[in-house]
Amino acid sequence: MPSLLTPLSDPVFRPLYAAQMIGLIGFGLSTVALSLLAFQLEPDNAGQVLGIALGLKMVTFVLVAPMFASAAAAVSRKKLLIWLDLVRAVAIGAIAFVDQVWQVYVLIVVLSAAAAGFTPALQAVIPDIFSDVDRYTEALSLTRTSYELEGLLSPVLAAVLLGFIGFNVLFALNAVAFIASAALIGTVSIPFLRGKGTASGRRLVEVTQGVRQYLRVPRLRGLFAIYFGVAAGSAMVITNTVVFVKEDFGLGDQEVAWALGVAGAGSILVAVAVPRLLRTVRDYSLMLIGGGALTAVLFVLSGIGGIASLLLCWFVIGLSLSLVQTPSGRLIQRSADPEGRPALFAAQFSLSHSCWLITYPLAGFVGAGLGLSTAAITLAIVAGAGTIFAVLFWRSGHVFGEAEVPGAD
Repeated sequence: MPSLLTPLSDPVFRPLYAAQMIGLIGFGLSTVALSLLAFQLEPDNAGQVLGIALGLKMVTFVLVAPMFASAAAAVSRKKLLIWLDLVRAVAIGAIAFVDQVWQVYVLIVVLSAAAAGFTPALQAVIPDIFSDVDRYTEALSLTRTSYELEGLLSPVLAAVLLGFIGFNVLFALNAVAFIASAALIGTVSIPFLRGKGTASGRRLVEVTQGVRQYLRVPRLRGLFAIYFGVAAGSAMVITNTVVFVKEDFGLGDQEVAWALGVAGAGSILVAVAVPRLLRTVRDYSLMLIGGGALTAVLFVLSGIGGIASLLLCWFVIGLSLSLVQTPSGRLIQRSADPEGRPALFAAQFSLSHSCWLITYPLAGFVGAGLGLSTAAITLAIVAGAGTIFAVLFWRSGHVFGEAEVPGAD
């Protein structure tokens, strides 16, 4: 994919992308380690602990990201990115030394607040690096692919490392990764914000207006609805993999990492294939296939009895997640002109994370209180309802026959 790699020839973007990848892989290692830590601290309620921790993460994302978006206009983005990386390094390193569940919750909030500032700030730098629209699009595509790669590589790397080290060391490795990310960012000259003096006062208003505008567009109401399916599937994987593998099947830490890696493999397989599929299949069709598959596999999950069945379910969930998530940006692109898109993307960030805010605690509490089968059925109902509402919203807006051009609404 030579065009996808073209942005890496830029001397500013290349270190920033490397910093992003190092930080992502390090954080992926910590995701595996956090599951194992939850099982160590509360072996009978590991899913519930993870559900609360990840729910706090989503609350922090939804509330803090708009605040950082506003504050970032008034400070040096380079210094902001470096300091947020260092905060993340301290917070993730400290998790290795906790011995109480409440300490995990506090550090997750700190870590998530820093991440909520770092990710939008880094994304905001990219359009200032690339003035050419095609290069900017390629850079966005490469950035998106890196998240899929992290989902595949981090659990596999964690599985290999767990053969030689304890899971607490993974937190330390993540801290080192964030420090390396900060060092890479320190080597580049990041362009100043244009309109620096006036942007700050508009950002929070822009986000709230973006949400209202988003919910007025039928194709985006459908996107929001079907994201409940995405949130249901991924919440089941992230929250309850450790419970399935270690409690139900009696297996070890490495198997937890491999199971998460299988879901990542399914996700990246489809992420690579979707651009070609979209030449012949419409976005809506792929997304509905993904939503339907998520619903079906969650129902099937309620009756599995072994690791082989779990791996197959996780692989299908990974495939289905990418069928929905990869085309989603195209729907937003078609819903506004270039000036209006940032507000819609900000609204998508907040609204999609609100879906996980519901499904993470749901997966954890129902799994811990009523069993994993009940949790799977509950989340299947959520995914099915989201998919049905997506169809209803899209039919009401007559989007199935629309021309695929920007600003159609």
